[in-house]
Amino acid sequence: MAPLQALLDEPGNWQLVSAQSSVRFKNKTFWGLATVTGEFTEVRGAGQITANGAVSGGLVIGAASLKTGIRKRDDHLRSADFFDVENHPVIRVEVTGLEPTGANTTTVHATLTVRGTTEPLSLSAAVDQLGDGTVHLRTQTTIDRTKLGVSGNMAGMMPATTTLLADVVFTKVD
Repeated sequence: MAPLQALLDEPGNWQLVSAQSSVRFKNKTFWGLATVTGEFTEVRGAGQITANGAVSGGLVIGAASLKTGIRKRDDHLRSADFFDVENHPVIRVEVTGLEPTGANTTTVHATLTVRGTTEPLSLSAAVDQLGDGTVHLRTQTTIDRTKLGVSGNMAGMMPATTTLLADVVFTKVD
């Protein structure tokens, strides 16, 4: 039996291990000459596998927790020009299903909500069960940030696309 399928055959509840997980972004800037990278440092989440192998769950990301290493840029990204954290303090990823595509790969069906706008996501992910019983999931996708209302763009320096990267670990809680 494939490792991912064996995991799906074991119903239960899962909790994100925040200390072992990261949610990051990278975006070209300066007309594509430089890449800005950042991380959201406040991430929590949970998931469930039902008796029939259905998967659901989600992540709640503190929008104000973003860090790029430059305080002035971080403050601007938190402003109404970008994430508008005062009015939209969280970013949500809601997982609605999972389709195994290989022994340790899957397509994750989800939605992403930023600034009150929700868009569907279809994510290719690698899934590994670690020796300590935790599950490690890695995925990345490129989105059009302007569809989510994140439209700040000084002097046309930034493209509309942003790459999101999730490297998350879950532990079974029951």
